Amino acid sequence: QVQLVESGGGLVQAGGSLRLSCAASGNIVSSNTMAWYRQPPGKQRDFVARVLAGGTTNYATSVNGRFTIFRNNVKKTVYLQMNGLEPEDTGLYYCQLRMIVAGTEYEYWGQGTQVTVSS
Repeated sequence: QVQLVESGGGLVQAGGSLRLSCAASGNIVSSNTMAWYRQPPGKQRDFVARVLAGGTTNYATSVNGRFTIFRNNVKKTVYLQMNGLEPEDTGLYYCQLRMIVAGTEYEYWGQGTQVTVSS
């Protein structure tokens, strides 16, 4: 069983920074993709950023240039460095891990960590 535990959320003023962490544990294959999604109050969960096992990254347009995703494969941890935070970045941030084992794709989610940006 795979578990994901997020941390690092909190309350910050607009223009500030936060770093989120997501630690994975369990039976994880090395060739996995880790990502961050967020869910603003009353809205759907949306993609924020992803990083492949080899380090390739993708970002949502709204965060490109402000957020940086990176991972430590030894620690099985993915990070999201968020700079220049805006009130629109407020939401519950979820970590996701996807991997393929014997031709079957598995997807896991953490419980989420709250980020609140005040204006």
